Amino acid sequence: MKIVATLFGIVLVLLVLWEGFETIILPRRVTRRFRLTRFFFRGTWRPWVKMVKALASAKQRESWLSYFGPLALPVLLGVWAGGLIIGFALIHWSLGSAILSMEGRTGFLTDLYFSGTTFFTLGLGDVLPRDSLARLLVVVESGMGFAFLAMVIGYLPALNQSFARREVSISLLDARAGSPPTASEMLRRHSHERGKEALQLLLHEWERWSAELLEGHLSYPVLAYFRSQHENQSWLSALTAILDTCALIMAGLEGACARQAELTFAMTRHAVVDLTLIFRTSPHESRNDRLPPEKLMELRLLLTASGMMSREGDAVDQRLGDLRQMYEPYIHALGEYFQLGLPPWIAEEGWVDNWQGRYWEQPDKEGKSAGKGAGDHF
Repeated sequence: MKIVATLFGIVLVLLVLWEGFETIILPRRVTRRFRLTRFFFRGTWRPWVKMVKALASAKQRESWLSYFGPLALPVLLGVWAGGLIIGFALIHWSLGSAILSMEGRTGFLTDLYFSGTTFFTLGLGDVLPRDSLARLLVVVESGMGFAFLAMVIGYLPALNQSFARREVSISLLDARAGSPPTASEMLRRHSHERGKEALQLLLHEWERWSAELLEGHLSYPVLAYFRSQHENQSWLSALTAILDTCALIMAGLEGACARQAELTFAMTRHAVVDLTLIFRTSPHESRNDRLPPEKLMELRLLLTASGMMSREGDAVDQRLGDLRQMYEPYIHALGEYFQLGLPPWIAEEGWVDNWQGRYWEQPDKEGKSAGKGAGDHF
């Protein structure tokens, strides 16, 4: 029995250390099928979504879903710390509880208490090791406790910085593509005199943003669960709008920056595909076509009215359909998993951008100011 406990304790300690290394230090995608961290997030995210849908109203669901990422992260760190404490406690117990307690008690609970105080380097002195092997374990565990604390201190600021960089670009897209961002608005708002140069620069910036998003979510997968400030904004809707815009340009929008659109499309699609691999979301077709023929005709009329000429014909439609097939199954899978809505191709009539909102000038039925979006937090 004690041999089994020793082996289990060693395996548990090594497993937690390896999980922490892969999650915090290793800056690349891990292809191993079984991972404690992945199991933790998938095993808690789905019940969280079901609970929110069952208990929260439609207006409150986005807020409750946004709590998951910030809450799950400290819980995960606690699971890691608990795993290390239990692992060392099992090793101590299997070696015969070679510790000296002021109360004279021995047993697994005493070993667990001793392991906890050692890991968090409390040094209370009421339980002490009494042989060389036990002292060696104390040194190793206390060193791991310091290393664990150092990793957490370094991990959280890096995570917050990566989230902030992601959200800055999403916020900047508001005035350039609408809220939520759509391909029609992005192209229409760049139909002015120097709009083509501005659009090319924008797509170049989002080529780099897509690469940074991919690297950031590879290094910190928990970032994908962190949601944007507004319900009509998200990292997925931004990626979708960029892909839609590039697909339209590549399919036959005359006079546009076709080469830059190809480069941005390639990088953005690469990010979408890799994210489905990270979170193991199988790509699939949606039941509702995001761009049926009548919507495509409406989109072309809108672009023509804005001074942009779009080629037409079966070959152009086939090209656009092939490009959509390259990314839409992936964004549908990510949208369903993360409970993030996908933006339409054409902005809804009468929709107001986030920057145009008059949050304090909309009286409610009682004559008080009715806010929405970011204003609800104050």
